[in-house]
Amino acid sequence: MTALEEFKQKIRERKLLEAFTLAASEAIELKITTWVSSSNLETQAIIAKDKPFSESCLRTRINLVNGEINNEIGSEVIKNQDYAELKKLHQEQVKKGRETILRNLESLQKMFAILNNTLAEMPKSSSK
Repeated sequence: MTALEEFKQKIRERKLLEAFTLAASEAIELKITTWVSSSNLETQAIIAKDKPFSESCLRTRINLVNGEINNEIGSEVIKNQDYAELKKLHQEQVKKGRETILRNLESLQKMFAILNNTLAEMPKSSSK
């Protein structure tokens, strides 16, 4: 089950705190991979679609909790000037990724406020 499916299930089950915790844990890291796939169908059939050759890709991982930004640049990307447009595209995606993270954090803040209000309005269980 994907994180999104699990989140929706928690909401349906009215497990709001668990849904919020899941959403928060998923919002802390963003991975961006830009790569050139093979035009050779035989090669493409052998290679898993989500596992590009390291030498022909750019990868960026942003982790908000640790404050880390890790970049991986394939050797072919560095050597070959034909990859210049790919580098530019990747940089644009990283910029958009940062903006996405900020929007997600704003959404999480709003969700937390709603969750907090919902929990505050719930009747307190009294002991007899």
